Amino acid sequence: MTPLDIGWQIPWHTRRILNHLRNASEIGNLFGVARRPKSRHRSGCPVSLSLESFGDRWSLLIIRDLMVRGYRSFKEFQGAGEGIATNILADRLRKLKEAGIVSAESEEADGRRVCYRLTEKGMDLAPVLLELLIWGARHEQSGASCALITEMSKNREALLAEVRRRWRGRDSTPLIPRFDAEVARQLAGARQSG
Repeated sequence: MTPLDIGWQIPWHTRRILNHLRNASEIGNLFGVARRPKSRHRSGCPVSLSLESFGDRWSLLIIRDLMVRGYRSFKEFQGAGEGIATNILADRLRKLKEAGIVSAESEEADGRRVCYRLTEKGMDLAPVLLELLIWGARHEQSGASCALITEMSKNREALLAEVRRRWRGRDSTPLIPRFDAEVARQLAGARQSG
């Protein structure tokens, strides 16, 4: 029910303004001047377009968790240890779904529970995510094992093939362990004091 539906309770001059606003939103503007439709994208640059789809911190971490940690549910993403707020998580999952990177499916055992899964488009991000993982471990103090990162960088193609195999088989077994944030903090502290 809108204020216009209960018009008898609203003064006539307020009803008139509300009618103008309603009509303006239906037509497009208040003065009858045609507006140029807003561009959906900032530019035509492929990097910019990609970042608009998945370029924020939380979206990349959700993609990481789907791809290599085997997470599927809202609760699992929430408990990933990154400290994402529930409203941000819900918003990023919605945006990733709208971008066609993630799909949502009802769980067979409990139809009320939603499971998220990367789409083919989302899986195409595997090489990008792998390179970010390797780059971050090389250039920042992280909780990732040096041996693990060395192995990943030497065997990129095999690792990507395994990620894709697990995706096709709906295998949610974690591919890599959770990185220990405490180890990263200790390494950073040792680096600053040394």
